[in-house]
Amino acid sequence: MTGSLAGLLVVDLTRALAGPQAAMMLGDLGARVIKVESHAGDDTRSWGPPFVQADDGTEESTYFLACNRNKESITLNLKRDEDARLLGQLIQRADVLLENFKPGALQRLGFGTTRLMELNPRLVVLSISGFGHDGPEAGRAGYDQIAQGEGGLMSLTGSDPAHPQRVGVPIADLLAGMNGAFGVLAALRERDRTGQGQIVRTSLLASVVAAHAFQGTRWTVAGEVGRAQGNQHPTIAPYGLFRCAGGSVQIACGNDAMWRRLCLAFDITPDDPLYATNADRIANRDGLTALLESAFAHHGPDDLLDQLADIDIPAGRVRTLDEVYEWEQTRSQGLLVDIEHESLGKISLPGSALRTYTVDADGAETETTRVSHRPPPVLDADGHAIRGWLGTPPAPSPA
Repeated sequence: MTGSLAGLLVVDLTRALAGPQAAMMLGDLGARVIKVESHAGDDTRSWGPPFVQADDGTEESTYFLACNRNKESITLNLKRDEDARLLGQLIQRADVLLENFKPGALQRLGFGTTRLMELNPRLVVLSISGFGHDGPEAGRAGYDQIAQGEGGLMSLTGSDPAHPQRVGVPIADLLAGMNGAFGVLAALRERDRTGQGQIVRTSLLASVVAAHAFQGTRWTVAGEVGRAQGNQHPTIAPYGLFRCAGGSVQIACGNDAMWRRLCLAFDITPDDPLYATNADRIANRDGLTALLESAFAHHGPDDLLDQLADIDIPAGRVRTLDEVYEWEQTRSQGLLVDIEHESLGKISLPGSALRTYTVDADGAETETTRVSHRPPPVLDADGHAIRGWLGTPPAPSPA
């Protein structure tokens, strides 16, 4: 096993996306992750289409494949005494436990926080909920789109305030998973100092609200409620998507010096009082957009991007996902990994966003990023081996 977290054992009781994402991130960094599933399997094993059919006729959900690499799978029925005892054995050996049951559910299964710390005082527990573990609505189930709406994100996304739009990926789940993994690493560092485990809690709601960034302080400090306004930035201009001949490009002018360079390159008067400062350009955004699109009207996207690069204006195109994964820059960053799956054979998966390096005395870098990955497991693929490792009898028939 390679990676910064090699030697750590993570027991993953989560399903769907937020928790599995956190566990996969820890696995990508080298931790051993044992995914504990019901005999029906993680919900996402049935989320599709698309499904991919193996030669033996079995099907795998591409959704499940997206968030479960670098894990082993064992099926347990935690209402069965022998399976509950096996989970207890895993917890005693674990460094980290991840769960995303509704608040109180793990307690009812006999694994509340007091019991977990009795089993393993050094255990770090990550609990992810939909709306928080306390407060008047703690019991609500958490699903990504509901959290995007309740957390205000959909009100900021879309063409206009009358048409709220969810983000095209389950961003509340993904952010909760990222925050959870971050919290786990902090708790492990604290354990290094104190020898004691910790409970780490986050939620889909908390992760969305914490990601409001300037839109949050726009309300909490300035008293302005942000609204959806399409592909133009609410506080920077020009910053957004602009039409040109045969397509469109994205431009980001983050300061007045960039604005002047853009104007001089495209025969626009930089000192026009309507557009002289960023505040002016925000106040006159519609006119600014019309002005720029008129200047770009005789330039195709490739030509326009070349000209913008020549004057050092940040710009880019809008790629489809197939174009992203065929892009050499994507591949150069390790963002596509090839894995040999038990039933599907060779498949490619989106890779980790992190790369790690050591640096020697001469400044030479050696990459230590994990490059050999376990495929997302078929259901109970490792159950026999894990039971053997724990010295427990073979699994009983599913109830």
